[in-house]
Amino acid sequence: MDRGTVGSANRGRLQVEVRTEGHSEIVTPSGELDHHTADLLRAPLDEALDQGRTRLVVDCSHLEFCDSTGLNVLLGARLRAEAAGGGVHLAGMLPVVARVFEITGAEAVFSVHDSLGAALTD
Repeated sequence: MDRGTVGSANRGRLQVEVRTEGHSEIVTPSGELDHHTADLLRAPLDEALDQGRTRLVVDCSHLEFCDSTGLNVLLGARLRAEAAGGGVHLAGMLPVVARVFEITGAEAVFSVHDSLGAALTD
């Protein structure tokens, strides 16, 4: 499922693909996650949680940028998933994105994995 982009000024800045593998809902954002594109990630995360899919794996290997709004989307999904007995696993973060999680301390509240494969076997 490709969520596309919002607004003509943002065309191509963030694409989100979603697939189910076993007990995990794999969400793959590609591009820039910021206040203009955050809803493109929020919608499939909320949809998965609304459908009872509480083990969310976010494949960050194609995420080139993440600001505080994007971080808040992931934190919100984490709270909802954990309240339902699940969790959010982040996989394959590029150094520029990992740095945001590091300086904010958010890496301590997520399950962070080096790769998608590692996140799926955890």
